[in-house]
Amino acid sequence: MHAIIETGGKQYRVAPGDVVRVEKLAGDIGSEVELPVKTVFTDGGELAGGATVKGTIVRAGRGDKIIVFKFKRKKQYKKTIGHRQSFTEVKVGDILL
Repeated sequence: MHAIIETGGKQYRVAPGDVVRVEKLAGDIGSEVELPVKTVFTDGGELAGGATVKGTIVRAGRGDKIIVFKFKRKKQYKKTIGHRQSFTEVKVGDILL
């Protein structure tokens, strides 16, 4: 059995026991979170809506730095900035129907 969850504007395919890295969620490490489900797939077929996925926050942090370089030729314009995206790792527990 697996489910499609949506959080942070993205969709993830998860199964019980998976560890998934999602956009930053509110909560402390070790706290439980409920993630909204779009669809659940079982051995018998597909179920839509009405389900929840329970998970535990395992880790929170920031990803690798991405360098953003802007440049316009012949105009003496150069700009370099960096970005680090915050994330939360969630260990998926039960899929409740």
